[in-house]
Amino acid sequence: MTFDLYYYHDPMCSWCWGYRPTADKLFASLPENIRLESVLGGLAPDSDAPMSEQLQQQIRSTWMRIESLLGTEFNFDFWTRCEPRRSTYPACRAVIAAGDQSAGDKMTKAIQQAYYLRARNPSDSDTLELLAGEIGLDAARFSADLGSAETDRELQRQVGFARRSPINGFPSLAIRLADKLVPVVQDYRSHLVTLDHIDKLTATAANG
Repeated sequence: MTFDLYYYHDPMCSWCWGYRPTADKLFASLPENIRLESVLGGLAPDSDAPMSEQLQQQIRSTWMRIESLLGTEFNFDFWTRCEPRRSTYPACRAVIAAGDQSAGDKMTKAIQQAYYLRARNPSDSDTLELLAGEIGLDAARFSADLGSAETDRELQRQVGFARRSPINGFPSLAIRLADKLVPVVQDYRSHLVTLDHIDKLTATAANG
């Protein structure tokens, strides 16, 4: 029996960056009967407005908290080198456009590293196009897909699915058991906690 596991995230979600090392271990360790599907949650829609100083301080403090709790590396130069905007939909579309070239997760990682380590702004299309070239994508195809109506429709589909799912923020996991989505336990430090929960959930479902 095969089960669908959904991973809800946003490439500009700082907690997703903190969870990345554990998520990589988890996804590499999933049993063969677990089919992983990535879902872009879309933290913040398109906006050209500069981020308020209050929100900048709030997000900076979140970075500091994650760094303290998990040891995650952040480059705080972002806040002085870039003009922050509360807009993650462009980065989400970039992941979808890269996915059309079988490089969705590679783009997610490139966006995270650009944002959190290189002080680059993934809300800007020129940053996303630069990253596409760096990871070896067909640049012209990527640029066209990034701004296409089809890519935006796919983002809206995934955002809608995330909003209907039994989750509270990002990153989150849920597994489909019969016709019901069930939240999966996460531990930011240990993928084994999640693997154990998945095993218990699927064993119960398989046994009726």
